[in-house]
Amino acid sequence: MAADRFSTAARLKAIGQEAQARVYRAAARRPVRRNKLTGRAALLALVLCALVIALAYPMRQYIAQRSDIADQRREAQQAKQKVEQLREEKARWQDPDYVRAQARARLHYVLPGETGYEVAAPAPSTTADPAARRRATDQAAAHRPWYDNLWDGVDQADAAAAPTRR
Repeated sequence: MAADRFSTAARLKAIGQEAQARVYRAAARRPVRRNKLTGRAALLALVLCALVIALAYPMRQYIAQRSDIADQRREAQQAKQKVEQLREEKARWQDPDYVRAQARARLHYVLPGETGYEVAAPAPSTTADPAARRRATDQAAAHRPWYDNLWDGVDQADAAAAPTRR
């Protein structure tokens, strides 16, 4: 009886070894599936995210400051151009002939012995539109001497104040 028992145990052991060999062979044939995200890759991704977050605000500030610097340089260039234009205008005003020409054109001055005259503007149209009337008045005022415009302003202010005096 002992021989039967031993032989059964030996048989079971042999069957177990065969099954184990089959499992190993099957495991060797199919590729081992490992987790694609390893600990190192996760740590690298975490470090990269931290760097992006840490550098986002300073980079935004840097870009905004570069834009401000470009705007300031553009404004400085415009200011230089304006200064140059004003210097040229100042140089023109140093010339007595230019001053004389400006006085004649702007202030309607005449030299001694000359006769000054003005061409009368056509009568303004009587339109019901106050905006059109105002535009026509402004256009007429642009072509009159400054002192006429000044006195017209005084007369209009006096006319507006007259009803409240009573």
